Amino acid sequence: MQVAFNSGSAGATSLPVVLASRALLAPMSGVTDIVTRRIAARHGAGLVISEMVASDEFVRGSEEARIRAEGAGISPHVVQLAGCDPHWLGEAARLAEANGAAVVDINMGCPAKKVTGGWAGSALMRDLDHAVSLVEAAVAAVKVPVTVKMRLGWDDASRNAPELARRAVASGARLITVHGRTRQQFYKGVADWAAIRAVRAAGAFPLVANGDIRNADDARRCLAQSGADLVMVGRAALGRPWLVGAIGAALDGRAPSELSLAQKHAVAREHYEGLLSLMGKAQGVRHARKHLAAYADEAALSGATPDAEARRRLLTTDDPSQALAALAVLFSPACGRVAA
Repeated sequence: MQVAFNSGSAGATSLPVVLASRALLAPMSGVTDIVTRRIAARHGAGLVISEMVASDEFVRGSEEARIRAEGAGISPHVVQLAGCDPHWLGEAARLAEANGAAVVDINMGCPAKKVTGGWAGSALMRDLDHAVSLVEAAVAAVKVPVTVKMRLGWDDASRNAPELARRAVASGARLITVHGRTRQQFYKGVADWAAIRAVRAAGAFPLVANGDIRNADDARRCLAQSGADLVMVGRAALGRPWLVGAIGAALDGRAPSELSLAQKHAVAREHYEGLLSLMGKAQGVRHARKHLAAYADEAALSGATPDAEARRRLLTTDDPSQALAALAVLFSPACGRVAA
């Protein structure tokens, strides 16, 4: 399936963005760094979205925000912005577009207290007039498409995603993504894919369903229950950045590529070395640990024999050469081990 976005800016030239498949990689803070996104895109993800970027920090020149918004080597490049001030969000959208973003996404779904405490993320679902003003500011600032990611609502008493989606699209948003939980659920319980169908009924815009999609069967059930056009894969892709492309291929009736243990090891090594190059040794080593832990888990599930000592070294050492050596041990085929 191909979905084309068209710019909502008055008088702007149409700028279609074609998706490679119906499975997208979710924006995840601390996870969807530029290296993750490059790997996922190379393995067939329909679209990959940056980590959440704080609008005011990005405009003020924060190095962390710049790294989060990095898009070199990715096409189309999507930057997700967070904020509660229309001025800063509009300026950040303008800067993202100037730096190569083909799509600007607005975060109205993050449940983290440090985000909602500043009335950004999912807290915006508590004031739809204000939320819509952010969409209007971004649409007015750029010629590229603007999209919105949200939750079902703040809590079960205010599941207002259909109304926010309708108003956001009327204000120029070109696609809506809904995570099938309320903010108050955080990531507990089970994503309610069927509840997303109420957003589908709100209009004929491209709709993405997100939450608890771990494989192609989940994706098919999610699409059937939600009425969405596409799915978005989040936490299941940690340590498996190739998963999104495999799900997308299955949805499109294509046979997904099966990676060997050696190929998965090569991806894990590429990811680790890429983070060191991007962030420098000290920050890269710290940032990589969550990824390395997930790759180690994937190795054990893929036929390698677990090695507790190698895993401990992998997740505690500050020496990249030791981490790479431990990674090689963890991805060694079980039949290749030599008894001590």
